[in-house]
Amino acid sequence: MIPPLHRRIGFEIELMAPPGVSRRTLATDLAARHGGQARPVWHHDSELSMVPGLVRFLHVTPAFEVTRADGSLLCTLVDDITLVNGLDQQAPAKDGWFRILGDEARLIRLVAAHSDPGGTIDTALDNAAKIWNRDVDLVDGVYRLDDEAGASIAMAAPLTGERERPCEIITPPLAADHAVTLEHLLGPARELGFTIPQEAAVHMHLDGAPFHNPATLANVIRLFAFYREPLRTALQTNTNSRRLAPLPSTLVRAVSFGTPSWKDLRYAATDGELTKFFDVNMVQLFRENPIRDTLEIRILPGALHTEDIVNRAALVELLLDRCEDPEPIPEAPTDPAEALEALLELAAEALANRP
Repeated sequence: MIPPLHRRIGFEIELMAPPGVSRRTLATDLAARHGGQARPVWHHDSELSMVPGLVRFLHVTPAFEVTRADGSLLCTLVDDITLVNGLDQQAPAKDGWFRILGDEARLIRLVAAHSDPGGTIDTALDNAAKIWNRDVDLVDGVYRLDDEAGASIAMAAPLTGERERPCEIITPPLAADHAVTLEHLLGPARELGFTIPQEAAVHMHLDGAPFHNPATLANVIRLFAFYREPLRTALQTNTNSRRLAPLPSTLVRAVSFGTPSWKDLRYAATDGELTKFFDVNMVQLFRENPIRDTLEIRILPGALHTEDIVNRAALVELLLDRCEDPEPIPEAPTDPAEALEALLELAAEALANRP
C-alpha cells in the first residue's frame, strides 16, 4: 500500500492544451470554480538565440496566477519552452499574446516590472521608454526600445507558433491533502481536453532544510548516481524529457569515499558546474541567498491523473526518508533486476522505520 505524502511539496506539471484552448482558458476555468481570480503575470525564461555572438535570449511570456475566493494562491500557469511537439510552428500569434525579449537579465526584469502582462503589445514598452526618455520603434511587427547609442534594451514581439498552448501548472508548497489539491487542478484540465506532451515531466520541490545536512545530501547524491537507471525504471521517467542529465562526476566522487563535509560538497558542485538541469536539482541548496530553498526532483514522467503523480511522489518520499539515515546508501548491484530490487528495498526499509 502506498503511504500518504507527508512532506511539504510543490509540484510542476507539464500539460498541453488542445488547439483553440490555452493556459488562459484553464486559468479562467479554475478561478471560476474556486470563486477566485485569474491574474495575468509575467513568466521569466530564456531560449537559444539565432543572433551571431549572442548565446541566449531572455524573455518574459504571459502567465496566470489563480487564486481562491479567500485570495490564497491555488496555482500559477506558465509556458515551458521544452514543450514543442505537436505545435504548429508557423501559426500566427493569437490576439493579446506577445512576449518581451532582451539580452541582459537586469534590464529585462526592469522592463517587465514596468509592463502590464495583461496589456497590449503596442503599449508593452511604453513605461520603460519613459525611464530612458526614448521612443519605441515598430520594425516588421516587432516593437523595439533602444538606448541613445542604438543598443537594444528590449523588444516586444507577437507570441507565434501556438505558444499559448503549453501549460505548466505550478502549485505552491502543499503541506497536506496533496491528492485533493492536485485533482482540483487536473480534473478541469482533463475536461478541457488537455493532454500529456511528448516531452512532459512532473517536478517535485521539497523543503531544503533537511538536505543542508551533509550526510543527508551525500546520500541523495548516492541515490541518484548509484541508482540512476533503477530510479528511471521505477518512476517510468520519460526518455523524451529534456534538460535531464546524470550528476557531475565530481559530486559522485565526493560521496564515494566516506562522508564529505558541506564545504567538500559545495566545492564539488562548483567544480562540476552544477546547474538545475540534472536529474535532481540541488543548486539552490548551495546558494547563500536562494530564490527558494528546495531540492527539486526532475525525473517523474508527465501525468494527467492525480493517482499517478501521488504514487510516484510517495516512492520518492520514502527514498528521501532513507537518505536522512546517516548510514551511507550502498552502491547498486550491477544486474539491472537486482538493482531495481535493491532500490525498492531501500524504500521498504524507510517505510518500516516510519513512526
